Amino acid sequence: MARRELTRLTGSFNGPNCDDDDCPNVYRTASGSIVVQGNLSNAFHAPEGEALVEIPEAVLREAVRALGW
Repeated sequence: MARRELTRLTGSFNGPNCDDDDCPNVYRTASGSIVVQGNLSNAFHAPEGEALVEIPEAVLREAVRALGW
């Protein structure tokens, strides 16, 4: 899936060293699922085929507002 196929729900978070698409973000796919972009986390070992990412709370709140939840 290409990034251009996703709907970006966030983008106003101005974290350190943020440039257009290299900051934590939340996206929605055409099928309605959510894709999260963030820093890799080592909180625990995720099952094969999965990954853990960390995103600031403000980014998640912005995504929830964008979705109207």
